[in-house]
Amino acid sequence: MLTWLQRESLDFPPLNSALRDPNGLLAAGGDLRPERLIQAYRHGCFPWFQDGQPILWWSPDPRTVLLPDELHVSRSLAKVLRQGRYRVSFDQAFSEVIRACAAPRSYAAETWITSPMQDAYLELHRRGIAHSVEVWRDGKLVGGLYGLAMGQLFFGESMFSRADNASKVGFATLVERLKAWGFVLIDCQMPTEHLLSLGARTISRNEFARHLSLYLEQPNQADWVA
Repeated sequence: MLTWLQRESLDFPPLNSALRDPNGLLAAGGDLRPERLIQAYRHGCFPWFQDGQPILWWSPDPRTVLLPDELHVSRSLAKVLRQGRYRVSFDQAFSEVIRACAAPRSYAAETWITSPMQDAYLELHRRGIAHSVEVWRDGKLVGGLYGLAMGQLFFGESMFSRADNASKVGFATLVERLKAWGFVLIDCQMPTEHLLSLGARTISRNEFARHLSLYLEQPNQADWVA
């Protein structure tokens, strides 16, 4: 039975109580205040819902992740990186990145990154928890992604691309930077062909929870403004 969250409590049900169909639906309701969002990621779940739906919280099994050492850079992507046709920055245009991620896609008429979701993650950015990667060409934002950094884990949320390989350049650059900063795992949530081509793979929900217990409280050497 699906758990409905109460606004006065930040507690989530155990991950193993998530539904099998749809895969990983853990709870519904609650709100998007920063404290609840932080607790959600620390617990192992994330919000994902369409406009007009109640807030839905998910913990899929298996979980898609990428280990920094397993990043796969294809020959074509390596060539683009060597050419330096794009400039990559961090935390320079968070609001622009999340708006671009929320924009309509050719394959989807609706977005799950609703205005309340954008406001919630902007507040997490102001608190130094959510971060963005920007990819620029000729002074224009052509790609990027955003997510949350906690301990030695990065929780990816969404990415966008307006030019060939732009999002891949941003993601590959982020992974190398996270590796240098001591991060051990990047949460990609659900599998996509795009992410799998970059080296992402799936692990069990229990294994993901083990990573949370081991690395959420560990320090990292991140310097997002460098």
